[in-house]
Amino acid sequence: MARAVDRSYSSGVRVAPVVLNVPVCSRPVFGFFKDKKESAASKDVAATRSGGGCSSGLCPAPFAVADYLVASCHLTPAQAVKASKVLSHLKSPSKPEAVLAFLSDLGLSDADVAAVVVYDPLLLCSEVDKTLAPRLAELRDLGLSPSQIARLVLVDPARFRRPTIISKLQYYVPLFGSFENLLQALKYNSYLLSSDLENVVKPNVALLRECGLGDCDIAKLCIPVPRLLTSKPERIQAMVARAEDVGVPRGSAMFRHALLAVAFLSEEKIAAKVEFLKKTFRWSEAEVAIAVAKLPVVLRNSQERLLRMSEFLMSEVGLEPEYIAHRPAMLACSLEARLKPRYYVVKFLKEHGLLKPNRSFYTAAQVSEKVFVEKFIRPHKEAAPRLAEDYAATLKGEVPTRFRLQ
Repeated sequence: MARAVDRSYSSGVRVAPVVLNVPVCSRPVFGFFKDKKESAASKDVAATRSGGGCSSGLCPAPFAVADYLVASCHLTPAQAVKASKVLSHLKSPSKPEAVLAFLSDLGLSDADVAAVVVYDPLLLCSEVDKTLAPRLAELRDLGLSPSQIARLVLVDPARFRRPTIISKLQYYVPLFGSFENLLQALKYNSYLLSSDLENVVKPNVALLRECGLGDCDIAKLCIPVPRLLTSKPERIQAMVARAEDVGVPRGSAMFRHALLAVAFLSEEKIAAKVEFLKKTFRWSEAEVAIAVAKLPVVLRNSQERLLRMSEFLMSEVGLEPEYIAHRPAMLACSLEARLKPRYYVVKFLKEHGLLKPNRSFYTAAQVSEKVFVEKFIRPHKEAAPRLAEDYAATLKGEVPTRFRLQ
C-alpha cells in the first residue's frame, strides 16, 4: 500500500509529502522464512503418512528384529540383541518365517531352532526355495535321512547353506565309514566342512596312509582328534616324525596310538614327560622307551595320576620298575575301579592259601570283569563266602580293613 512521508523540518517550512509504494508485511520478515520451512516439513510428514503407502494415514511400526527373535526363535533377550546386530537389514518377518517353517519340517525343536539361530543368525535370511530346499534334496540324494540332515544342521548351520557341503560329504562319509562316525568327528571339529579338501585334507590322508594306516584306522584316530585332517600338512608331518622319535615305527600296530599320544604335543613337553617317567618309576632311558613303545598314551597321563600309580604298584604291590616297564598296560587301568580292588582279592586269596603263589597280579588286572569274577571270586564261594561282598565294597571305594573268610 502507499504511505505518505512527512518531510517537514524544524524551520517551520512545509514540504509536500512524498508518496512511497512500499509493500507492508503482515508478519516479521524472519517469521516468513521460518513459516516456509515449517510448511515444507509439514508437507514431508504428510507425504510420509499418506503418500508413502500408508492408506490409514499412519505407517506401521518398523520390524523389531530383537523382539521377533525372542518371540519366534526362542532366544534370550541377550542372545537376541547380539544376533540382531547382523540382521539389522531385515525389514519384515517374511524370510525368517519361511526359514522357521523349513526347520520345523526337518524336525527341529524350539530349543534346536534357538541354538541354530544363535550359531548362525544369517540363516534366517536364506531363500528357502533357492537355497535350503535344493540343499535338502541334494543331501537326500546322498542317502541321508531327515533326522541325519537335521543333526547336520545343528552341527554347522552355516555350512549347510553352502553348496560345497555336498562334495565334502561325498569324500568324508566313505573315509569315516559312516555318516554317524563323521557326525561324531564334526561335533569336535566342524572345520572339516570348511577345510580345503585338495590342499589340506587329502594330503594329510595320503600321509597317514603312507604310515600304514587304513581308512578305519584314520577314522578311529580322527574322531577324537579331527584336527589331524584340518591342520597344515607340514604340521602333520612333524607329528609323524615325533611318533617315530618315541620309538614306534611306521606300519606297526601301535603307530596310530603313538600318533594320537604325541598329537599337538611339542618336543619339549614330550621330553619333559620322559624325564618325569624316569624319575617317578626309576626307569632307565631304555625302560622308558620300552614302556612308551607298548603304551604310547602314557605320555598323555597327568603327573598326579602317574605318581599315584607308582606309589601303589611299587610301594604297596611291590612290583619292580623293570617289571612295570615291560607291562605298562597296567598304567592304562583305573586305579580305584580295577587295580586296587583286584589286588586286595589276590592278596587275600594268597594269604589264605586259596591261590597259587605264582599266580600274578598282572594276570588278574588284565582280564575282563566277567572273567575275573569267574576265576577269582566264584571258585571260592564256599571257602570265603564274604569275598564277593567285600570285593563289591572295594569297587565302591569302601575297602575293608581286612577281607573276611566268614
